[in-house]
Amino acid sequence: MPEGLNRKPIDKSKLPSRHITVGPERAPHRSMFYAMGVTEEQLTQPIVGVCTTWNEAAPCNIALARQAQAAKKGVAAAGGTPREFTTITVTDGIAMGHAGMKSSLVSREVIADSVELTMRGHSYDALVGLAGCDKSLPGLMMAMLRLNVPAVFMYGGSILPGRFQGRDVTIVDVFEGVGMHNVGKMTDEELHDLECHACPSAGSCGGQFTANTMACVSEALGLALPGSAGTPAPYDSRDQYAEASGEMVMELIRRRIRPRDVVTRKALENAAMVVAASGGSTNAALHLPAIAHEAGIDFDIHAVGKIFRKTPYIGDFKPGGKYVMNDLHRVGGVPVLLKALLDGGYLHGNCLTVTGKTMAENLKGVAVPRNQDVVHTTKKPIAKTGGLVTLKGNLAPQGAICKIAGMQGIELKFRGPARCFDTEEACFAAVEAKKYEKGDVLVIRYEGPRGGPGMREMLSTTAALYGQGAGKDVALITDGRFSGGTRGFCIGHVGPEAAVGGPIGLLKDGDIIEINAIKGTLDVKLSAAELARRRKAWKPKRTEYQSGALWRYAQTVGDAEKGAVVHPGAKAETHCFADL
Repeated sequence: MPEGLNRKPIDKSKLPSRHITVGPERAPHRSMFYAMGVTEEQLTQPIVGVCTTWNEAAPCNIALARQAQAAKKGVAAAGGTPREFTTITVTDGIAMGHAGMKSSLVSREVIADSVELTMRGHSYDALVGLAGCDKSLPGLMMAMLRLNVPAVFMYGGSILPGRFQGRDVTIVDVFEGVGMHNVGKMTDEELHDLECHACPSAGSCGGQFTANTMACVSEALGLALPGSAGTPAPYDSRDQYAEASGEMVMELIRRRIRPRDVVTRKALENAAMVVAASGGSTNAALHLPAIAHEAGIDFDIHAVGKIFRKTPYIGDFKPGGKYVMNDLHRVGGVPVLLKALLDGGYLHGNCLTVTGKTMAENLKGVAVPRNQDVVHTTKKPIAKTGGLVTLKGNLAPQGAICKIAGMQGIELKFRGPARCFDTEEACFAAVEAKKYEKGDVLVIRYEGPRGGPGMREMLSTTAALYGQGAGKDVALITDGRFSGGTRGFCIGHVGPEAAVGGPIGLLKDGDIIEINAIKGTLDVKLSAAELARRRKAWKPKRTEYQSGALWRYAQTVGDAEKGAVVHPGAKAETHCFADL
Protein backbone atom coordinates (compact mmCIF):
# COMPACT_ATOMS: atom_id res chain seq x y z
CA MET A 1 0.00 0.00 0.00
CA PRO A 2 1.24 3.55 -0.62
CA GLU A 3 3.06 5.09 2.31
CA GLY A 4 1.37 8.46 2.87
CA LEU A 5 -0.25 10.75 0.31
CA ASN A 6 1.58 13.43 -1.59
CA ARG A 7 -0.90 16.27 -2.14
CA LYS A 8 1.63 18.62 -3.72
CA PRO A 9 -0.02 20.30 -6.76
CA ILE A 10 0.97 18.89 -10.14
CA ASP A 11 1.96 21.12 -13.04
CA LYS A 12 -0.46 20.37 -15.88
CA SER A 13 1.49 22.25 -18.53
CA LYS A 14 2.79 19.03 -20.03
CA LEU A 15 -0.14 16.72 -19.26
CA PRO A 16 -2.69 15.70 -21.92
CA SER A 17 -5.63 17.20 -19.99
CA ARG A 18 -4.34 20.72 -20.60
CA HIS A 19 -5.93 20.36 -24.03
CA ILE A 20 -9.42 20.22 -22.46
CA THR A 21 -9.10 22.32 -19.31
CA VAL A 22 -6.64 25.20 -19.77
CA GLY A 23 -7.19 28.55 -21.52
CA PRO A 24 -10.12 30.64 -22.76
CA GLU A 25 -10.58 28.45 -25.83
CA ARG A 26 -11.43 25.52 -23.54
CA ALA A 27 -14.43 27.23 -21.95
CA PRO A 28 -16.90 24.94 -23.82
CA HIS A 29 -15.03 21.87 -22.61
CA ARG A 30 -15.05 23.05 -19.00
CA SER A 31 -18.74 23.80 -19.28
CA MET A 32 -19.47 20.18 -20.05
CA PHE A 33 -17.53 19.09 -16.97
CA TYR A 34 -19.53 21.50 -14.80
CA ALA A 35 -22.70 19.80 -16.06
CA MET A 36 -21.45 16.59 -14.41
CA GLY A 37 -20.72 18.25 -11.07
CA VAL A 38 -16.97 18.66 -11.61
CA THR A 39 -15.65 21.75 -9.84
CA GLU A 40 -13.21 24.38 -11.06
CA GLU A 41 -10.69 23.13 -8.52
CA GLN A 42 -11.00 19.58 -9.80
CA LEU A 43 -10.28 20.78 -13.33
CA THR A 44 -6.94 22.16 -12.17
CA GLN A 45 -5.95 18.62 -11.12
CA PRO A 46 -4.77 15.72 -13.31
CA ILE A 47 -7.69 13.83 -14.83
CA VAL A 48 -7.43 10.08 -14.35
CA GLY A 49 -9.41 7.54 -16.34
CA VAL A 50 -10.70 4.69 -14.16
CA CYS A 51 -11.62 1.93 -16.60
CA THR A 52 -13.33 -1.33 -15.75
CA THR A 53 -14.73 -4.21 -17.74
CA TRP A 54 -17.81 -4.28 -15.53
CA ASN A 55 -20.86 -6.01 -16.95
CA GLU A 56 -23.51 -8.57 -16.10
CA ALA A 57 -22.17 -11.17 -18.53
CA ALA A 58 -20.39 -13.29 -15.93
CA PRO A 59 -19.21 -13.45 -12.30
CA CYS A 60 -15.73 -12.40 -13.48
CA ASN A 61 -16.84 -8.79 -13.92
CA ILE A 62 -19.76 -8.34 -11.57
CA ALA A 63 -17.70 -6.93 -8.66
CA LEU A 64 -15.71 -4.42 -10.71
CA ALA A 65 -18.16 -1.52 -10.39
CA ARG A 66 -17.73 -1.65 -6.61
CA GLN A 67 -13.95 -1.76 -6.90
CA ALA A 68 -13.96 1.18 -9.33
CA GLN A 69 -15.56 3.37 -6.68
CA ALA A 70 -12.72 2.53 -4.32
CA ALA A 71 -10.13 3.31 -7.01
CA LYS A 72 -11.80 6.69 -7.66
CA LYS A 73 -11.70 7.42 -3.93
CA GLY A 74 -7.95 6.78 -3.97
CA VAL A 75 -7.38 9.05 -6.96
CA ALA A 76 -9.35 11.87 -5.34
CA ALA A 77 -7.59 11.48 -1.99
CA ALA A 78 -4.22 11.87 -3.71
CA GLY A 79 -5.14 15.04 -5.60
CA GLY A 80 -6.57 13.76 -8.86
CA THR A 81 -9.93 13.96 -10.61
CA PRO A 82 -11.19 10.46 -11.51
CA ARG A 83 -13.47 9.83 -14.49
CA GLU A 84 -14.94 6.36 -14.69
CA PHE A 85 -15.62 4.55 -17.96
CA THR A 86 -16.20 0.96 -19.00
CA THR A 87 -15.38 -1.26 -21.93
CA ILE A 88 -16.58 -4.63 -23.21
CA THR A 89 -15.66 -8.17 -22.30
CA VAL A 90 -16.46 -11.53 -23.82
CA THR A 91 -16.64 -14.20 -21.17
CA ASP A 92 -14.98 -17.42 -22.26
CA GLY A 93 -16.90 -19.69 -19.90
CA ILE A 94 -20.14 -18.71 -21.62
CA ALA A 95 -18.68 -18.25 -25.13
CA MET A 96 -17.02 -21.69 -25.01
CA GLY A 97 -17.99 -24.55 -27.28
CA HIS A 98 -19.96 -22.62 -29.90
CA ALA A 99 -19.51 -19.81 -32.43
CA GLY A 100 -19.49 -17.22 -29.65
CA MET A 101 -15.88 -18.14 -28.88
CA LYS A 102 -14.83 -16.55 -32.17
CA SER A 103 -15.45 -13.20 -30.46
CA SER A 104 -13.14 -13.87 -27.51
CA LEU A 105 -9.66 -13.05 -28.79
CA VAL A 106 -11.08 -10.29 -30.99
CA SER A 107 -12.38 -8.67 -27.79
CA ARG A 108 -8.80 -8.23 -26.55
CA GLU A 109 -8.14 -5.87 -29.45
CA VAL A 110 -11.48 -4.09 -29.06
CA ILE A 111 -10.77 -3.54 -25.37
CA ALA A 112 -7.32 -2.10 -26.07
CA ASP A 113 -8.65 0.05 -28.91
CA SER A 114 -11.65 1.34 -26.96
CA VAL A 115 -9.51 2.31 -23.97
CA GLU A 116 -7.05 4.05 -26.30
CA LEU A 117 -9.83 5.97 -28.02
CA THR A 118 -11.49 7.00 -24.76
CA MET A 119 -8.22 8.20 -23.29
CA ARG A 120 -7.19 10.01 -26.48
CA GLY A 121 -10.61 11.52 -27.09
CA HIS A 122 -10.87 12.99 -23.60
CA SER A 123 -7.17 13.72 -22.99
CA TYR A 124 -6.90 11.88 -19.70
CA ASP A 125 -3.56 12.05 -17.91
CA ALA A 126 -3.36 8.60 -16.32
CA LEU A 127 -5.19 5.31 -16.12
CA VAL A 128 -6.29 2.84 -13.48
CA GLY A 129 -7.57 -0.31 -15.18
CA LEU A 130 -9.58 -3.08 -13.51
CA ALA A 131 -10.30 -6.31 -15.36
CA GLY A 132 -11.88 -9.71 -14.74
CA CYS A 133 -12.34 -12.00 -17.76
CA ASP A 134 -9.46 -13.62 -19.64
CA LYS A 135 -8.92 -11.22 -22.55
CA SER A 136 -9.70 -8.08 -20.57
CA LEU A 137 -6.50 -8.40 -18.55
CA PRO A 138 -4.07 -8.34 -21.49
CA GLY A 139 -6.38 -5.93 -23.34
CA LEU A 140 -6.07 -3.32 -20.58
CA MET A 141 -2.34 -3.89 -20.14
CA MET A 142 -1.84 -3.49 -23.90
CA ALA A 143 -3.71 -0.18 -23.78
CA MET A 144 -1.51 1.02 -20.92
CA LEU A 145 1.66 0.32 -22.89
CA ARG A 146 0.20 1.82 -26.06
CA LEU A 147 -0.81 5.09 -24.38
CA ASN A 148 2.19 5.18 -22.03
CA VAL A 149 0.50 7.48 -19.55
CA PRO A 150 1.12 6.64 -15.86
CA ALA A 151 -1.00 3.57 -15.17
CA VAL A 152 -1.78 0.95 -12.56
CA PHE A 153 -3.48 -2.34 -13.40
CA MET A 154 -5.64 -4.26 -10.95
CA TYR A 155 -7.25 -7.67 -11.27
CA GLY A 156 -10.88 -7.90 -10.14
CA GLY A 157 -10.15 -11.05 -8.17
CA SER A 158 -10.75 -14.78 -8.35
CA ILE A 159 -13.93 -16.65 -7.56
CA LEU A 160 -14.01 -18.77 -4.41
CA PRO A 161 -13.79 -22.53 -5.02
CA GLY A 162 -16.99 -24.53 -5.13
CA ARG A 163 -17.52 -27.74 -3.17
CA PHE A 164 -18.81 -30.95 -4.67
CA GLN A 165 -18.68 -34.40 -3.09
CA GLY A 166 -16.18 -33.21 -0.48
CA ARG A 167 -13.68 -31.58 -2.83
CA ASP A 168 -12.94 -28.15 -4.29
CA VAL A 169 -14.21 -27.69 -7.83
CA THR A 170 -14.05 -25.06 -10.58
CA ILE A 171 -15.88 -24.39 -13.82
CA VAL A 172 -13.48 -26.78 -15.60
CA ASP A 173 -14.81 -29.64 -13.48
CA VAL A 174 -18.23 -28.90 -14.97
CA PHE A 175 -16.86 -29.01 -18.53
CA GLU A 176 -15.19 -32.34 -17.71
CA GLY A 177 -18.41 -33.45 -16.04
CA VAL A 178 -20.13 -33.18 -19.41
CA GLY A 179 -17.70 -35.77 -20.77
CA MET A 180 -18.21 -38.02 -17.74
CA HIS A 181 -21.97 -37.75 -18.16
CA ASN A 182 -21.59 -38.62 -21.84
CA VAL A 183 -20.02 -42.00 -21.02
CA GLY A 184 -22.24 -42.79 -18.05
CA LYS A 185 -19.74 -41.89 -15.30
CA MET A 186 -21.99 -39.14 -13.94
CA THR A 187 -25.76 -39.12 -13.56
CA ASP A 188 -28.11 -36.31 -14.55
CA GLU A 189 -28.55 -35.48 -10.88
CA GLU A 190 -24.81 -35.41 -10.16
CA LEU A 191 -24.09 -33.17 -13.14
CA HIS A 192 -26.84 -30.79 -12.03
CA ASP A 193 -25.51 -30.79 -8.47
CA LEU A 194 -22.01 -30.02 -9.79
CA GLU A 195 -23.16 -27.14 -12.00
CA CYS A 196 -25.08 -25.65 -9.07
CA HIS A 197 -22.04 -25.62 -6.77
CA ALA A 198 -19.01 -24.96 -8.99
CA CYS A 199 -19.27 -21.15 -9.02
CA PRO A 200 -20.30 -19.90 -5.56
CA SER A 201 -19.30 -16.21 -5.74
CA ALA A 202 -18.25 -13.26 -7.84
CA GLY A 203 -14.83 -13.49 -9.45
CA SER A 204 -12.92 -15.07 -12.31
CA CYS A 205 -12.44 -18.83 -12.74
CA GLY A 206 -10.57 -20.19 -9.75
CA GLY A 207 -7.76 -22.35 -11.12
CA GLN A 208 -4.57 -21.27 -12.86
CA PHE A 209 -6.50 -20.66 -16.03
CA THR A 210 -6.02 -17.61 -18.25
CA ALA A 211 -7.48 -14.94 -15.94
CA ASN A 212 -5.44 -15.96 -12.90
CA THR A 213 -2.37 -16.56 -15.06
CA MET A 214 -2.53 -13.03 -16.44
CA ALA A 215 -3.28 -11.69 -12.96
CA CYS A 216 0.03 -13.20 -11.82
CA VAL A 217 1.62 -11.67 -14.91
CA SER A 218 0.37 -8.21 -13.89
CA GLU A 219 2.37 -8.39 -10.66
CA ALA A 220 5.38 -10.01 -12.32
CA LEU A 221 5.48 -7.24 -14.96
CA GLY A 222 5.33 -4.65 -12.18
CA LEU A 223 2.11 -3.05 -13.48
CA ALA A 224 0.07 -4.03 -10.41
CA LEU A 225 0.54 -3.44 -6.70
CA PRO A 226 2.18 -6.36 -4.87
CA GLY A 227 -0.42 -8.76 -3.52
CA SER A 228 -3.30 -7.24 -5.46
CA ALA A 229 -3.81 -10.22 -7.76
CA GLY A 230 -4.42 -12.91 -5.17
CA THR A 231 -7.25 -11.54 -3.06
CA PRO A 232 -10.60 -13.17 -4.01
CA ALA A 233 -13.23 -10.91 -5.55
CA PRO A 234 -15.74 -11.05 -2.66
CA TYR A 235 -13.23 -9.94 -0.01
CA ASP A 236 -13.48 -6.36 1.25
CA SER A 237 -9.68 -6.13 1.26
CA ARG A 238 -9.82 -6.02 -2.55
CA ASP A 239 -11.39 -2.57 -2.27
CA GLN A 240 -8.39 -1.46 -0.23
CA TYR A 241 -6.10 -2.53 -3.07
CA ALA A 242 -8.30 -0.61 -5.51
CA GLU A 243 -8.09 2.52 -3.39
CA ALA A 244 -4.33 2.13 -3.08
CA SER A 245 -4.06 1.71 -6.86
CA GLY A 246 -5.84 5.03 -7.30
CA GLU A 247 -3.47 6.70 -4.87
CA MET A 248 -0.43 5.15 -6.52
CA VAL A 249 -1.27 6.32 -10.02
CA MET A 250 -1.12 9.89 -8.74
CA GLU A 251 2.34 9.20 -7.34
CA LEU A 252 3.38 7.87 -10.73
CA ILE A 253 2.27 11.15 -12.34
CA ARG A 254 4.36 13.09 -9.84
CA ARG A 255 7.38 10.86 -10.37
CA ARG A 256 6.87 10.64 -14.14
CA ILE A 257 6.99 6.85 -14.15
CA ARG A 258 5.28 5.36 -17.18
CA PRO A 259 4.36 1.80 -18.24
CA ARG A 260 7.25 1.52 -20.71
CA ASP A 261 9.64 2.34 -17.85
CA VAL A 262 8.23 -0.70 -16.06
CA VAL A 263 7.60 -3.24 -18.84
CA THR A 264 11.08 -3.97 -20.14
CA ARG A 265 12.54 -7.10 -21.70
CA LYS A 266 13.57 -8.33 -18.24
CA ALA A 267 10.09 -7.64 -16.85
CA LEU A 268 8.60 -9.71 -19.68
CA GLU A 269 11.01 -12.52 -18.83
CA ASN A 270 9.84 -12.30 -15.22
CA ALA A 271 6.25 -12.62 -16.42
CA ALA A 272 7.10 -15.69 -18.52
CA MET A 273 8.82 -17.23 -15.50
CA VAL A 274 5.71 -16.84 -13.37
CA VAL A 275 3.57 -18.45 -16.07
CA ALA A 276 5.92 -21.44 -16.31
CA ALA A 277 6.43 -21.74 -12.55
CA SER A 278 2.70 -21.81 -11.88
CA GLY A 279 1.74 -24.12 -14.74
CA GLY A 280 -0.26 -21.25 -16.21
CA SER A 281 -2.31 -20.87 -19.34
CA THR A 282 -0.94 -21.45 -22.84
CA ASN A 283 -2.70 -18.20 -23.74
CA ALA A 284 0.14 -16.34 -22.03
CA ALA A 285 2.29 -17.23 -25.04
CA LEU A 286 -0.15 -15.18 -27.10
CA HIS A 287 -0.66 -12.29 -24.68
CA LEU A 288 2.94 -11.66 -23.60
CA PRO A 289 4.12 -11.08 -27.20
CA ALA A 290 1.14 -8.77 -27.75
CA ILE A 291 1.95 -6.74 -24.62
CA ALA A 292 5.60 -6.57 -25.67
CA HIS A 293 4.52 -5.40 -29.14
CA GLU A 294 2.81 -2.37 -27.58
CA ALA A 295 6.12 -1.45 -25.94
CA GLY A 296 8.17 -1.97 -29.10
CA ILE A 297 9.89 -5.08 -27.72
CA ASP A 298 10.38 -8.27 -29.75
CA PHE A 299 9.23 -11.12 -27.51
CA ASP A 300 7.59 -13.82 -29.61
CA ILE A 301 6.48 -17.38 -28.79
CA HIS A 302 10.06 -18.63 -29.16
CA ALA A 303 11.44 -16.09 -26.69
CA VAL A 304 8.68 -17.02 -24.27
CA GLY A 305 9.49 -20.70 -24.79
CA LYS A 306 13.15 -20.22 -23.86
CA ILE A 307 12.07 -18.86 -20.48
CA PHE A 308 9.53 -21.66 -20.02
CA ARG A 309 12.18 -24.29 -20.64
CA LYS A 310 14.63 -23.05 -17.99
CA THR A 311 12.08 -22.21 -15.27
CA PRO A 312 11.14 -24.83 -12.66
CA TYR A 313 7.49 -25.74 -12.10
CA ILE A 314 6.75 -24.87 -8.45
CA GLY A 315 3.07 -23.85 -8.15
CA ASP A 316 0.67 -26.76 -7.68
CA PHE A 317 -2.46 -25.29 -9.26
CA LYS A 318 -5.46 -26.62 -11.13
CA PRO A 319 -6.02 -27.86 -13.77
CA GLY A 320 -2.80 -29.87 -13.57
CA GLY A 321 -2.42 -29.65 -9.80
CA LYS A 322 -4.42 -29.46 -6.58
CA TYR A 323 -4.95 -25.83 -5.64
CA VAL A 324 -6.82 -22.69 -6.71
CA MET A 325 -6.04 -18.98 -6.48
CA ASN A 326 -7.65 -18.70 -3.07
CA ASP A 327 -5.08 -21.18 -1.76
CA LEU A 328 -2.27 -19.02 -3.12
CA HIS A 329 -3.85 -16.03 -1.37
CA ARG A 330 -3.99 -18.08 1.83
CA VAL A 331 -0.20 -18.62 1.84
CA GLY A 332 0.71 -15.05 0.90
CA GLY A 333 -0.38 -14.44 -2.69
CA VAL A 334 1.61 -13.86 -5.85
CA PRO A 335 4.53 -12.26 -3.93
CA VAL A 336 5.28 -15.71 -2.45
CA LEU A 337 5.53 -17.21 -5.93
CA LEU A 338 7.75 -14.34 -7.04
CA LYS A 339 9.92 -14.61 -3.92
CA ALA A 340 10.46 -18.34 -4.50
CA LEU A 341 11.76 -17.53 -7.98
CA LEU A 342 13.89 -14.65 -6.70
CA ASP A 343 15.40 -16.79 -3.94
CA GLY A 344 16.22 -19.43 -6.53
CA GLY A 345 18.14 -16.95 -8.66
CA TYR A 346 15.63 -16.85 -11.51
CA LEU A 347 13.72 -13.58 -11.21
CA HIS A 348 15.23 -10.27 -12.34
CA GLY A 349 15.03 -8.36 -9.08
CA ASN A 350 16.19 -5.01 -10.45
CA CYS A 351 13.07 -4.30 -12.53
CA LEU A 352 11.18 -1.13 -11.69
CA THR A 353 7.53 -1.52 -10.61
CA VAL A 354 4.56 0.83 -10.14
CA THR A 355 5.43 1.18 -6.47
CA GLY A 356 8.48 3.16 -7.58
CA LYS A 357 10.61 0.41 -6.08
CA THR A 358 12.30 -2.55 -7.71
CA MET A 359 10.87 -6.04 -7.67
CA ALA A 360 13.50 -7.12 -5.14
CA GLU A 361 12.66 -4.17 -2.89
CA ASN A 362 8.97 -5.06 -3.03
CA LEU A 363 9.76 -8.64 -2.02
CA LYS A 364 12.23 -7.79 0.74
CA GLY A 365 9.91 -8.74 3.60
CA VAL A 366 8.30 -11.74 1.87
CA ALA A 367 9.13 -15.34 2.81
CA VAL A 368 7.98 -18.61 1.30
CA PRO A 369 6.02 -20.21 4.17
CA ARG A 370 6.98 -23.62 5.44
CA ASN A 371 4.50 -26.42 6.07
CA GLN A 372 2.57 -25.77 2.86
CA ASP A 373 2.74 -27.33 -0.60
CA VAL A 374 0.93 -24.72 -2.65
CA VAL A 375 4.21 -23.10 -3.69
CA HIS A 376 7.37 -25.21 -3.65
CA THR A 377 10.91 -23.88 -3.55
CA THR A 378 13.04 -24.00 -6.69
CA LYS A 379 15.35 -26.41 -4.88
CA LYS A 380 12.49 -28.90 -4.54
CA PRO A 381 10.26 -28.17 -7.56
CA ILE A 382 7.34 -30.22 -8.78
CA ALA A 383 9.31 -30.53 -12.02
CA LYS A 384 12.63 -29.08 -13.15
CA THR A 385 11.11 -27.67 -16.34
CA GLY A 386 8.25 -25.18 -16.44
CA GLY A 387 4.63 -26.22 -16.86
CA LEU A 388 4.55 -25.19 -20.53
CA VAL A 389 6.74 -25.94 -23.53
CA THR A 390 6.93 -24.53 -27.04
CA LEU A 391 7.35 -26.86 -30.01
CA LYS A 392 8.65 -26.43 -33.53
CA GLY A 393 9.03 -28.67 -36.56
CA ASN A 394 7.86 -29.28 -40.10
CA LEU A 395 4.25 -29.26 -38.88
CA ALA A 396 4.76 -26.01 -36.95
CA PRO A 397 7.53 -23.90 -38.54
CA GLN A 398 6.31 -20.85 -36.62
CA GLY A 399 5.93 -22.80 -33.41
CA ALA A 400 3.21 -24.20 -31.17
CA ILE A 401 2.62 -24.57 -27.44
CA CYS A 402 1.72 -27.37 -25.04
CA LYS A 403 0.86 -27.34 -21.35
CA ILE A 404 2.63 -30.19 -19.55
CA ALA A 405 1.79 -29.14 -15.98
CA GLY A 406 0.17 -32.08 -14.25
CA MET A 407 1.64 -34.59 -16.74
CA GLN A 408 4.34 -35.86 -14.39
CA GLY A 409 4.75 -39.59 -14.88
CA ILE A 410 3.21 -39.43 -18.35
CA GLU A 411 5.36 -40.02 -21.42
CA LEU A 412 5.93 -36.61 -22.98
CA LYS A 413 6.05 -38.14 -26.45
CA PHE A 414 3.19 -39.13 -28.69
CA ARG A 415 3.06 -40.74 -32.12
CA GLY A 416 -0.09 -41.54 -34.01
CA PRO A 417 -2.25 -41.15 -37.09
CA ALA A 418 -4.00 -37.86 -37.80
CA ARG A 419 -7.80 -37.54 -37.64
CA CYS A 420 -8.55 -34.24 -39.37
CA PHE A 421 -11.46 -31.90 -38.67
CA ASP A 422 -11.96 -28.51 -40.27
CA THR A 423 -14.05 -27.11 -37.39
CA GLU A 424 -14.20 -27.55 -33.64
CA GLU A 425 -17.84 -28.61 -33.90
CA ALA A 426 -16.94 -31.53 -36.18
CA CYS A 427 -14.30 -32.77 -33.75
CA PHE A 428 -16.55 -32.34 -30.71
CA ALA A 429 -19.28 -34.36 -32.42
CA ALA A 430 -16.78 -37.17 -33.07
CA VAL A 431 -15.59 -37.07 -29.46
CA GLU A 432 -19.14 -37.03 -28.15
CA ALA A 433 -19.90 -40.12 -30.27
CA LYS A 434 -16.55 -41.69 -29.23
CA LYS A 435 -15.56 -41.99 -32.89
CA TYR A 436 -11.83 -42.03 -32.23
CA GLU A 437 -9.26 -44.68 -31.44
CA LYS A 438 -6.61 -44.88 -28.76
CA GLY A 439 -3.42 -43.41 -30.20
CA ASP A 440 -5.17 -40.99 -32.58
CA VAL A 441 -3.97 -37.42 -33.01
CA LEU A 442 -7.07 -35.30 -33.43
CA VAL A 443 -6.41 -32.28 -35.67
CA ILE A 444 -8.67 -29.22 -35.49
CA ARG A 445 -7.75 -26.69 -38.16
CA TYR A 446 -9.07 -23.56 -39.83
CA GLU A 447 -9.60 -22.21 -36.31
CA GLY A 448 -6.59 -19.86 -36.28
CA PRO A 449 -6.71 -16.05 -35.99
CA ARG A 450 -7.61 -15.61 -39.68
CA GLY A 451 -9.24 -18.93 -40.41
CA GLY A 452 -11.70 -19.01 -37.52
CA PRO A 453 -11.76 -16.14 -37.64
CA GLY A 454 -10.90 -15.43 -34.02
CA MET A 455 -8.76 -18.37 -32.85
CA ARG A 456 -11.26 -20.21 -30.68
CA GLU A 457 -10.43 -22.12 -27.51
CA MET A 458 -11.17 -25.86 -27.46
CA LEU A 459 -12.02 -26.53 -23.80
CA SER A 460 -15.32 -28.22 -24.54
CA THR A 461 -13.56 -30.83 -26.68
CA THR A 462 -10.53 -31.38 -24.45
CA ALA A 463 -12.64 -31.50 -21.29
CA ALA A 464 -14.98 -34.02 -22.91
CA LEU A 465 -12.00 -36.23 -23.73
CA TYR A 466 -10.78 -36.05 -20.14
CA GLY A 467 -14.26 -36.67 -18.80
CA GLN A 468 -14.49 -39.78 -20.98
CA GLY A 469 -11.19 -41.00 -19.54
CA ALA A 470 -9.33 -40.63 -22.83
CA GLY A 471 -7.18 -37.65 -21.91
CA LYS A 472 -4.01 -39.76 -21.91
CA ASP A 473 -4.97 -41.94 -24.87
CA VAL A 474 -5.23 -39.36 -27.64
CA ALA A 475 -3.48 -36.11 -28.54
CA LEU A 476 -5.03 -33.00 -30.03
CA ILE A 477 -3.39 -30.31 -32.12
CA THR A 478 -4.92 -27.11 -33.47
CA ASP A 479 -4.12 -23.77 -35.05
CA GLY A 480 -6.67 -22.44 -32.57
CA ARG A 481 -6.18 -22.05 -28.83
CA PHE A 482 -6.83 -23.93 -25.64
CA SER A 483 -8.40 -22.68 -22.47
CA GLY A 484 -6.13 -22.23 -19.47
CA GLY A 485 -8.27 -25.02 -18.03
CA THR A 486 -7.17 -27.53 -20.66
CA ARG A 487 -4.94 -30.42 -19.61
CA GLY A 488 -3.48 -33.43 -21.38
CA PHE A 489 -1.49 -33.75 -24.61
CA CYS A 490 -3.07 -30.73 -26.31
CA ILE A 491 -1.05 -28.48 -28.60
CA GLY A 492 -2.28 -25.10 -29.75
CA HIS A 493 -1.15 -22.04 -31.73
CA VAL A 494 0.22 -24.26 -34.52
CA GLY A 495 1.58 -21.88 -37.13
CA PRO A 496 1.40 -21.02 -39.90
CA GLU A 497 -2.32 -21.63 -39.59
CA ALA A 498 -4.32 -23.64 -42.10
CA ALA A 499 -6.03 -20.56 -43.53
CA VAL A 500 -2.75 -19.34 -45.05
CA GLY A 501 -1.65 -22.75 -46.30
CA GLY A 502 0.29 -23.83 -43.22
CA PRO A 503 1.29 -27.50 -42.97
CA ILE A 504 -1.59 -28.25 -40.58
CA GLY A 505 -3.96 -27.48 -43.47
CA LEU A 506 -2.17 -30.00 -45.70
CA LEU A 507 -2.66 -33.00 -43.42
CA LYS A 508 -4.74 -36.01 -44.40
CA ASP A 509 -6.30 -38.71 -42.23
CA GLY A 510 -3.68 -41.32 -41.44
CA ASP A 511 -0.61 -39.09 -41.72
CA ILE A 512 1.72 -39.98 -38.86
CA ILE A 513 2.32 -37.13 -36.42
CA GLU A 514 5.16 -37.17 -33.90
CA ILE A 515 5.10 -34.97 -30.79
CA ASN A 516 8.11 -34.69 -28.51
CA ALA A 517 7.59 -32.26 -25.64
CA ILE A 518 11.02 -33.13 -24.24
CA LYS A 519 12.91 -32.03 -27.34
CA GLY A 520 10.26 -29.46 -28.27
CA THR A 521 9.36 -30.85 -31.69
CA LEU A 522 6.16 -31.30 -33.69
CA ASP A 523 6.51 -33.12 -36.99
CA VAL A 524 4.51 -35.01 -39.59
CA LYS A 525 6.23 -37.93 -41.28
CA LEU A 526 6.03 -36.46 -44.75
CA SER A 527 8.87 -35.37 -46.99
CA ALA A 528 9.41 -31.75 -47.94
CA ALA A 529 8.57 -32.71 -51.50
CA GLU A 530 5.23 -34.23 -50.48
CA LEU A 531 4.32 -31.17 -48.41
CA ALA A 532 5.22 -28.95 -51.36
CA ARG A 533 3.06 -31.07 -53.70
CA ARG A 534 0.10 -30.82 -51.34
CA ARG A 535 0.62 -27.08 -50.87
CA LYS A 536 0.48 -26.57 -54.62
CA ALA A 537 -2.90 -28.34 -54.73
CA TRP A 538 -4.26 -26.58 -51.62
CA LYS A 539 -7.00 -23.98 -52.02
CA PRO A 540 -8.01 -21.39 -49.39
CA LYS A 541 -11.28 -21.90 -47.52
CA ARG A 542 -13.82 -19.11 -47.43
CA THR A 543 -15.22 -18.43 -43.96
CA GLU A 544 -18.84 -17.66 -43.21
CA TYR A 545 -17.82 -14.28 -41.80
CA GLN A 546 -17.66 -11.86 -44.69
CA SER A 547 -18.70 -8.67 -42.88
CA GLY A 548 -18.61 -7.09 -39.45
CA ALA A 549 -16.01 -7.19 -36.70
CA LEU A 550 -14.86 -10.75 -37.33
CA TRP A 551 -14.27 -10.04 -41.03
CA ARG A 552 -12.30 -6.88 -40.22
CA TYR A 553 -10.22 -8.77 -37.65
CA ALA A 554 -9.36 -11.48 -40.17
CA GLN A 555 -8.09 -8.85 -42.64
CA THR A 556 -5.61 -7.31 -40.21
CA VAL A 557 -4.57 -9.97 -37.68
CA GLY A 558 -1.08 -11.40 -37.76
CA ASP A 559 0.37 -14.76 -36.80
CA ALA A 560 -0.03 -16.37 -33.39
CA GLU A 561 3.76 -16.65 -33.27
CA LYS A 562 3.95 -12.90 -32.57
CA GLY A 563 0.82 -12.53 -30.48
CA ALA A 564 -1.92 -12.30 -33.14
CA VAL A 565 -1.65 -8.51 -33.18
CA VAL A 566 -3.52 -6.21 -35.54
CA HIS A 567 -1.32 -3.11 -35.90
CA PRO A 568 2.39 -2.27 -36.30
CA GLY A 569 3.00 -1.52 -32.63
CA ALA A 570 5.27 0.93 -30.83
CA LYS A 571 8.18 0.43 -33.21
CA ALA A 572 6.22 2.17 -35.95
CA GLU A 573 4.75 5.03 -33.93
CA THR A 574 5.80 8.61 -34.64
CA HIS A 575 4.41 9.99 -31.40
CA CYS A 576 3.32 8.80 -27.97
CA PHE A 577 -0.09 9.86 -26.67
CA ALA A 578 1.36 10.77 -23.28
CA ASP A 579 3.55 13.41 -24.95
CA LEU A 580 0.87 15.08 -27.08
